[in-house]
Amino acid sequence: MKKGIIEKLVRDRGFGFIRSDVGESVFFHRAALPSAEFDRLEQGDRVEFEETMGDRGLKATQVRLISRAGVTL
Repeated sequence: MKKGIIEKLVRDRGFGFIRSDVGESVFFHRAALPSAEFDRLEQGDRVEFEETMGDRGLKATQVRLISRAGVTL
């Protein structure tokens, strides 16, 4: 799995972007997380994810929160 940091959230539309550890910006949709996890995310949270190529570029799936702003969960 890849790792990165939440760089942007668009809560009202249910998506965001992850800045991967290799510097790529990766789109993700709230459906890529377990049910209520999207609402708990904040910018700067560290996540791990699978990466696929979507019709508009890189897309994260199976997103999982691993730490909050430097605090390991």
